[in-house]
Amino acid sequence: MGQTLVEKIISAHAGKEVKAGELVISKVDVAAVQDGTGPLTVAEFKKLGKSKLHNPERTILFIDHAAPSPRKELSNTHMVLREFAKEYGAILSEVGSGVCHQRLIESYVNPGEVLVGADSHTCTSGALGAFATGMGSTDIAVAMALGKTWLKVPATFKIVVNGTFKPGICSKDLMLHLIGMIGADGATYKALEFCGDTINNMSMSERFTLANMAVEAGAKCGLFIADDKTKEFLKQRGREDKFKQILPDSDANYERIIVIDAGAIPHTVACPHTVDNTKPVEELKDIKVNQVFLGTCTNGRIEDLRVAAEILKGKKIHQDVRMIISPASKDVFKQALKEGLIDIFVDANAAIMAPGCGPCVGVHAGILGDGEVCLATQNRNFQGRMGNTKGFIYLASPYVAAYTALRGYIAAE
Repeated sequence: MGQTLVEKIISAHAGKEVKAGELVISKVDVAAVQDGTGPLTVAEFKKLGKSKLHNPERTILFIDHAAPSPRKELSNTHMVLREFAKEYGAILSEVGSGVCHQRLIESYVNPGEVLVGADSHTCTSGALGAFATGMGSTDIAVAMALGKTWLKVPATFKIVVNGTFKPGICSKDLMLHLIGMIGADGATYKALEFCGDTINNMSMSERFTLANMAVEAGAKCGLFIADDKTKEFLKQRGREDKFKQILPDSDANYERIIVIDAGAIPHTVACPHTVDNTKPVEELKDIKVNQVFLGTCTNGRIEDLRVAAEILKGKKIHQDVRMIISPASKDVFKQALKEGLIDIFVDANAAIMAPGCGPCVGVHAGILGDGEVCLATQNRNFQGRMGNTKGFIYLASPYVAAYTALRGYIAAE
């Protein structure tokens, strides 16, 4: 029996052929933390008594979740990361540089590698053909110290998507549709291996969105075969020499195969308070919205901003709606400035935030009031996610976000 994509990548790092269900010790190429999880990781690392990092050049500390800091307590945790980076020679991604997951794909992770991060959406890098997964702070501390981690090799769900999206449909709609199908725990500790002609035709940005939200179905990772589009992305980022293609075997053993017709997917929205509570936009047009948020590691890339700008150009956001836009990284922000997208957003009366997580995690920059409704392009809508348990969060694509901002209610036209 052949191997799946995840089995092949882990085999190369475990030094032996592995199968789903095995417990293995795997080499780690990149280890990452962010300002929410990083201070605990630093404390655990120091408990190990190690005088140096295994690979400081590929150990990255990101200040992105509460950046700039809204409170002195968070400012103090940022100091912990800055001091650790100086002491041990780790890479520090400062305030305004962007969301860790976007920065990882832009600058640090390559096909065939293993990335572990103290953040559940570390799986975003799987779109590059890497095994990327979130772990607890203590596990990341060990990976930083030893360059190794232990894990169970996940079984794989093969997600086959064929056909052409209807106009305006995005990969975010596809992922919300899939999660609605299988449930928020429908792929717990599985690898989602995406394939099919729809996937082959997708841009890297669309693939990153799918990989990012794999964990919202409970998955350990979301994986894609590295192809010419991957190679071009790496070339644009100065890493063409890091391209490597790993293919699953034709006789690989998949626990489940899910086939989806891209042409049948509607504009899809996840309703409060779970990601799998999905409905088509047409059923939600009576839902008035107070805030629209465009950004995050899910949909804060330049392609997402272009979609929204095209819809908002020459128009004004509804008088009862405030729109917050946060580019996913400094490079995305600079490109948006170059293309005039920021001008379009400002003219439409949107508020532009520094590159970073923005209001997604609910500690600053757009916390909801009691009873308020937000439509966001982020990946989670758990109760209290945006800083108020009395708020209501709907998740949708940048396309739906832009139209919703104009109309004042959930809309896709």
